[in-house]
Amino acid sequence: MDRFTSMQLFIRLVDSGSFSRTARDMNLTQPTVTKHIAAIEARLGVRLLNRNTRGMRLTEAGTLFYERCKIIQREVETADDMVTRLGERVNGRLRIASSSGFGRRVVMPLALEFMASNPGVQLDLQFDDHMIDLVEHGIDVSVRMGKLADSTLGSRCLGLNPWVTVASPAYLARCGEPNHPSLLTAHHCIVYSSVQGDHLWHYADSKGTPIPVAVGGPLRTNNISCIASAAIDGIGIALLPLYIARRWIVRGALTSILKDFPLPAQEIHAVYPSPRLVPAKVSAWIGFLQTQFEDDAWIKREWGNLDSLR
Repeated sequence: MDRFTSMQLFIRLVDSGSFSRTARDMNLTQPTVTKHIAAIEARLGVRLLNRNTRGMRLTEAGTLFYERCKIIQREVETADDMVTRLGERVNGRLRIASSSGFGRRVVMPLALEFMASNPGVQLDLQFDDHMIDLVEHGIDVSVRMGKLADSTLGSRCLGLNPWVTVASPAYLARCGEPNHPSLLTAHHCIVYSSVQGDHLWHYADSKGTPIPVAVGGPLRTNNISCIASAAIDGIGIALLPLYIARRWIVRGALTSILKDFPLPAQEIHAVYPSPRLVPAKVSAWIGFLQTQFEDDAWIKREWGNLDSLR
């Protein structure tokens, strides 16, 4: 039995005044309780209790030991209570990570809205296009795109990130608008080199039959903002996540094409260091994100019906 448990046993014995009741309360036998008290006395080198047929009585050393044990027990209980209440409150510093583009355009405004509703929360936003170690960098929640690799991290699927095919009106006027994905082989396409299999664009027809198309063109880049800029400048046809393309489509700088041939949407996940004992501030943030990403609410609330954009 560890020292703190021994203290608890001694406190229980003094409070109850009975070896048999203490044994029952602590799920021990009475001889075991007696042996533990004897072991405590042997370790301390003093007698704590005097026993006779009428009961037991604390010695001077026993009284002092009892009082100090009670103080230690209260301090431990207070520490447990403080940490438990901290875990139950939506406050404190919340460190959030995401990719740069998605972080600035989507996570940032949502995080500010969350903070306004939870004034006890202080945000620390980390936006980086490199995958970072949550534990090493002290991240509470990371918002990530795509399928997740198996890991011990906790995760929650938030929703989907739709993609669209776009080109500038000037490019379409100059080169024509393809009405089927197979015709993209005759066009200049801007390739996003951060995506695995980047030269293959994966479409589907109305029946869900896959239509993979090998594309090429004058520009490849690993920066999604550069993809958008090049498409706006008429360099070629591009694939963009709707959260980036939407503003340029609404402004007329880009046109959504091949609307009858959907692209696969990326899964959006909240990832956190452990699935066990998740702090209240993390659960609250994830719950808030789920309400925003569900059914494309994060796009609809700013741009309305999406049918005209896709």
